[in-house]
Amino acid sequence: MLYGDEGFGVAALKTLQESSTFPESVQCIDGGTQGIYLLDFIESADAVIVFDALIPLDYDRRVYVYRNDELPAFIHRKMSSHQMGFSEMLGIAKLHGKMPQEIVMIGAPPKDLELNIGLSPELTLLLPEAVEQAKTIITTWLSER
Repeated sequence: MLYGDEGFGVAALKTLQESSTFPESVQCIDGGTQGIYLLDFIESADAVIVFDALIPLDYDRRVYVYRNDELPAFIHRKMSSHQMGFSEMLGIAKLHGKMPQEIVMIGAPPKDLELNIGLSPELTLLLPEAVEQAKTIITTWLSER
């Protein structure tokens, strides 16, 4: 947990798991920097939400939500130490014809990229909004099934 603000995704996932009760069809996975090892999860999913610390070209310190067509152009820009692995993974899933119907990335720009324990106060304040965004999206997906 020495990720500092780069650990935004881990903190958001943990908060989502602790504050939600979804059916078994909703899996929460800490993908960390596993890259290609997550391909089976991506290819077998109907929908995927990824939490991450991300840095848009022009940004304010707020929660960003990117969906489907917005995502590929955005993730090809370097956002974090492991983001290119996710981009490549999506490319492979697409080549296999096994892309999820929905892909969403939820994140916020880091305040501090130094290794620390826990998030900066600025990102800690954004965590509840990011988790609520994910809960709303998952609830919508479940109601559409």
